Amino acid sequence: MEAFFSALAEGFDLPILDWIASHLSCNFLDIFMPAVTRLGDSGIFWILLAVFLLFFPKYRKAGLSMGAALLIGLVVCNVTLKPLVARIRPYDYQFQHFGKEIQLLVPALHDFSFPSGHSTASFEGATVLMLYNKKLGIPAMILAALIAFSRLYLYVHYPTDVIFGILIGVGIGFLGTYLVKKAYGCYENRHLQK
Repeated sequence: MEAFFSALAEGFDLPILDWIASHLSCNFLDIFMPAVTRLGDSGIFWILLAVFLLFFPKYRKAGLSMGAALLIGLVVCNVTLKPLVARIRPYDYQFQHFGKEIQLLVPALHDFSFPSGHSTASFEGATVLMLYNKKLGIPAMILAALIAFSRLYLYVHYPTDVIFGILIGVGIGFLGTYLVKKAYGCYENRHLQK
C-alpha cells in the first residue's frame, strides 16, 4: 500500500501541487484560501447549516439528511479510511523523501491525509442541498469546490485525497438523503394506518 501511494504521490499528486504552488500562488489567494478552508474545519459550516435547516419545516428533511450524511461520513472517512490507509501529508512526504520543507500558510497537521475530510464533508452537505433545492445547492457546490481546492492550494492534501473525498462525499450525500426519505416514508405510512 505504501509503495502504491508513494508512486502515486511522485508520479501524479506532487507535480500537480507543485504546479499550483508555482503558477497560482499570489497574495490574494494566500489570504483567501486559509479563510475558505476554515469553513471546512471539522465540518463546522455544514454542521451549523444542518442545524439551522432543522428550524424550518420546509427544509427539515434537508437538515436531517445533511446531519445523517455528515455522521456517516465521519465514520467512513475519519474513523475508518484515514487510519486504515495511513497516508502521510504531502508536506511531510516532501520532507521525509526529498528533504524539502514546504512553507505552509496554515498550521501543519500530522494526522493522516486520505481522503480529504474537508472535501468529503463539503460535498456531503452540498449534494444534500442540491438534491432538495437547486437554488441553494448550486452556491453550496461552488463553496464545496472552493474548500476542496483550498486543500490543494495550502499543500495539506494530495489531489487524489481530494478527488476521493469528493466522490465519497457525493455518494454519502445521496445515501443520507435516501435514508432520511425512507425513514420519513415509514413514519408517514404508520401515521396513515392509525
